[in-house]
Amino acid sequence: MPMRGKFPIRRTLKYLEAGKVHLRENVRILTINYTRFGKQSQGTRDFVFWHLPQLQFKNPIVQMQTFQDITPSPFIRAFLADGGEVLIDIDGKDKSEILERLNKVLGKSEDLLLAERHTEQKLHNPSNFGFENPRKCICVVPGQVPCPLLNVLPKELRGKFKESLKDRSLKPELEELPTYPNFKKIMKEEQRLKELEEKH
Repeated sequence: MPMRGKFPIRRTLKYLEAGKVHLRENVRILTINYTRFGKQSQGTRDFVFWHLPQLQFKNPIVQMQTFQDITPSPFIRAFLADGGEVLIDIDGKDKSEILERLNKVLGKSEDLLLAERHTEQKLHNPSNFGFENPRKCICVVPGQVPCPLLNVLPKELRGKFKESLKDRSLKPELEELPTYPNFKKIMKEEQRLKELEEKH
């Protein structure tokens, strides 16, 4: 972007992102009334010149309009989603006082902004899994190993089977083991019966 015009820094992305006022979601239209001459509107003119671009950048859904030389005293009027209106008197205030007052009356609090950022990060992070996230388990991702509860894994993918292969004496028995769900219970029962027979 060519750096032309009066104070072109106002059009840079870094300057626009430095805005601090995030309007509440029920604000639909924001109008600023001021005069082009006089000391009463000097702060409002500075606010429109320096902070209105940041305000528009941070709140793209809100329609913003300025009216010049319609009323003798400057004020900000906000039209809400439920049909209500909010009037803010900015007569004789400088640009920083107007910004603080606008943020206090119509802006979101720091706690709310922090909570929104936190939820947005959780929603947009594809590596998150669990009940509070869109994906409950990694097994739903294509290319991953399915859940052992849904599909019985082959023997070579089971850790117990690999460990038992190290003992060569158990290898023939393990190769013949069935893969049905109650396998562990049946093996324990057979082992208990063998111990009882040896005692008698």
